[in-house]
Amino acid sequence: MALPAPLRRDAVAAPWSPDQVPEVPTTADGAVPDRLTDRLGRTVRDLRLSVTDRCNLRCTYCMPAEGLEWLPSESLLTVEELGRLARIAVERLGVERIRLTGGEPLMRRDLEDIVAAVASLRTRRTGEAPDVGVTTNGLGLDKRAAGLRAAGLARVNVSIDTLDPVEYARATRRDRFDDVLRGVAGAQAAGLDPIKVNAVAMPGTVERRAPELLGECLRRGWHLRFIEHMPLGPRESWRPEDVVGVADVLESLAAAGYELTEMGRPDRRPAALWDVAAGTDRWGNEHPAGRVGVIASVTAPFCEDCDRTRVTADGRLMTCLFSSTETDLRGPMRAGATDDELIRIWAGATWHKPLGHGTDEPWEAPDGFVRPSRTMSAIGG
Repeated sequence: MALPAPLRRDAVAAPWSPDQVPEVPTTADGAVPDRLTDRLGRTVRDLRLSVTDRCNLRCTYCMPAEGLEWLPSESLLTVEELGRLARIAVERLGVERIRLTGGEPLMRRDLEDIVAAVASLRTRRTGEAPDVGVTTNGLGLDKRAAGLRAAGLARVNVSIDTLDPVEYARATRRDRFDDVLRGVAGAQAAGLDPIKVNAVAMPGTVERRAPELLGECLRRGWHLRFIEHMPLGPRESWRPEDVVGVADVLESLAAAGYELTEMGRPDRRPAALWDVAAGTDRWGNEHPAGRVGVIASVTAPFCEDCDRTRVTADGRLMTCLFSSTETDLRGPMRAGATDDELIRIWAGATWHKPLGHGTDEPWEAPDGFVRPSRTMSAIGG
């Protein structure tokens, strides 16, 4: 039986029946797969589960100033559907880490219920709850951090690209810098740990922004991760020549007086890490020891050992962040598919996961990307 054709963003899902469940090439004797493995031997351990495509910022590298056409509410996965997919992933397929993403996850009023559903699961390997995190812009986090922590949230990643309120307002098209800082402070007070700060490295200001951000994060006990600008926003917002690569980031930190020691990429996580020795920067500001990471998806991609899978807020499976095709999970789920049938669909799509960045063809960074049809906020980070 042939694998079903993955659905594109503009495709209309046809009525589904169990006859459409594919055979999975990695399965012997018709057994239901117990893990998600592709034809290149990569095994999924990390699920990025988007809960909404909506966002209350308009970051220049992410979406147009007027925003996007949001998905209708009935298209979004419900708490029960999100919980079911998470349960299948954790209890049946060996996933151990789940990141709830968006859009902006805090725009879902039932986020605490979603976190509780995921945190109640137990992984096959350890019998403990999966590592549950949320990626957020931090707006309103101070008001909900305690409730999210009580629901089972372990950690947060907060996007802060600059410490300059004017630059922040220009980059996000919203004057909300103080609200973000309150959100991160609230998360810290609630006991969420670690708190990671995600900063997109942009040209022109990295020499000043990067050292300032690192010093402040070290002093506050936050874990800073620089992210190379990927072509996942409006097409006019990204040019290959504007990518600030890992070498540029490290050079700016070294020039500011930071002493760095490379640590590599532990546990196949996206960020390559460097130890930072305690010291004083070139402006006379003291800082404690710590670590800094760089997610070099453009100039030093890590596709060969990628262990992630993504489900969009409307239930489309994307095996790669740059996939040009999507596989429908919501349609079969709402049509009555069993867990085994959903697993076969998920495993069948995973088997054909591309080599890297949406393609099996050789490519060269930073201009060899196959761009997905959706922007980052609609995919989920």
